[in-house]
Amino acid sequence: MRRPLRDRRNPLPERQAQQPANWPSEGYKENAMTEALVRDYYTESVRREWRRLVKDAYHGLEFHTTLHFLEEHLPPKGLVLDAGGGPGRYTIELARRGYEVVLLDMTPANLAFARRQIKRARVQDKIVSIAEGSIVNLSQFADNTFDATLCLGGPLSHVLDAHKREMAISELIRVTKKGAPIVVSVMGRLSLLVIELTLFQNEIAMPHFEQIRDTGDYTGGSGFTACHFFLPEELRAAFSDRGVTIVDMVGLEGISSHHDKKLNQLAKDEKRWKIWLETHYRTCTHPSVVGMSEHLMIICRKSSGSA
Repeated sequence: MRRPLRDRRNPLPERQAQQPANWPSEGYKENAMTEALVRDYYTESVRREWRRLVKDAYHGLEFHTTLHFLEEHLPPKGLVLDAGGGPGRYTIELARRGYEVVLLDMTPANLAFARRQIKRARVQDKIVSIAEGSIVNLSQFADNTFDATLCLGGPLSHVLDAHKREMAISELIRVTKKGAPIVVSVMGRLSLLVIELTLFQNEIAMPHFEQIRDTGDYTGGSGFTACHFFLPEELRAAFSDRGVTIVDMVGLEGISSHHDKKLNQLAKDEKRWKIWLETHYRTCTHPSVVGMSEHLMIICRKSSGSA
């Protein structure tokens, strides 16, 4: 009989799980409520989130653009942390490509679903651990453990408290080996304002619209969960002076953002689709395109002299 995935092997240097010393004491109840809101949302939408990246050509653009840049920046092999990896879409894809992967997520329903999908994909031998936890506290992993650290699809956006976001970024960097890549994608603020204009004009007069516009913060309750929506310069600043080199920033949907129907239509024409994808990859790192994309991705490399 096979042992459970998380127990089958454990080459990771272990640390005793503990609360970080700089854990904010103020606003503890508010932070806990926000985490519960996010956890409840993703508990109810496990299958939807699993299908989201492959439901059509438009949503697949986020997935395939992410993989395109991972191919460019990840080492050819090694141990990868998929932090906030949800139901395991990227974990499974990386395992298929030969990487050893640790999947971490704070939603038990996501992890249970991921275990089933990992077994179905027959990549168990590449899954080192499936761990429950938050990106804010990675104390179960030692310093300089991973050959690459990923936080994809927006987990950092779901850390509403600014201080805790800083802690999450510090943790993602800490557990990454010196010289190794750190890749994080978040949800874009300017893109959301466009969505409000085109799809939800009734919400423009509601208090949460101005709060999102001015701060990026949305506390949840109107069709989505608690989330911080980033400006591109804000995302860059968050990783500056952190002992990492910022290699690139990417708009994952790029110039196709908000044009899902037209893009899905275009994808049916193989010749035009190929030319459009080439156009997408040539333009998706342009600063103006990054800022207007639904998802923004930052690619960093931990400095050799970092702790």
